[in-house]
Amino acid sequence: MYPASAPSPAPAAAALPPAAALQRLDALITQGGRRLLGLAGPPGAGKSTLAEALHRARPQHTVIVPMDGFHLAQAELERLGRAARKGAPDTFDAAGFVHLLRRLRHATPDEVVYAPAFRREIEEPVAGAVPVPATVPVLLVEGNYLLLEEGAWAGVRPLLDACWYVGVDPDLRVSRLVARHIHHGRSPEAAAAWVARSDEANARRIEASAHRADWVCPLD
Repeated sequence: MYPASAPSPAPAAAALPPAAALQRLDALITQGGRRLLGLAGPPGAGKSTLAEALHRARPQHTVIVPMDGFHLAQAELERLGRAARKGAPDTFDAAGFVHLLRRLRHATPDEVVYAPAFRREIEEPVAGAVPVPATVPVLLVEGNYLLLEEGAWAGVRPLLDACWYVGVDPDLRVSRLVARHIHHGRSPEAAAAWVARSDEANARRIEASAHRADWVCPLD
C-alpha cells in the first residue's frame, strides 16, 4: 500500500480537450470504418489526460488503448536485469503491442478484442482489462513510443491512421513526473532522482521521434 499522506500529482491538462483536437477527432469519426489515432509524447506530457478528455467528449465513438499495458511484469524485468530502467523501450513487449494493433485494425464485425492495461497502484500490467468492441470507430492509442523507428516499435506508426505529438513545457512536465512518483510511494529525493536518470533519458529518445507525428497538440 502507498502512504495515505502522499500528495496527488498535479493534473496534466484541462478537463476539456483543446478545440482543435476535438475537431480533428470528429474528422476521423466521420471518415467511417475503424481508425487508430496515436497520442505520443514523453513521460508527463499529458497523453493519458488528453485521451481521457477526448473519450469523455465522444464516449460512444472512442476507446482508449494504452501502450503501457505492454509493460513487462516486474518479475521479468528483475530476471532480465532491467528493473532499474523500467519504462525504457526494451522494458515493454513491443512486438505484442504491434500484434494487438493489427488485430484491432482487422477485427471482425462481432468481435470484442481485449487489450491490457497498466495499474499504477500495483505497478503491473493487467491482461484483458480493456474491451474494444468492433463497433467503436476510433481507438485512442496512447503511449510514449508510438513514433520510434527502432526494433519492433517501427511497426507501430504504419498501423496508425494519424498520430499526434503531445507537447508541454519541459519544466511543467518534470514537475508532474516528480509529483506522480511521490504519489505512488517514492520519497521526494528518490522521485527526483528517478526522473533525472530514467524518465528524462526516455524523454530525449521520444522527442527525437516527434518529426514523425502528423500534428503537435500543445497542452498546458
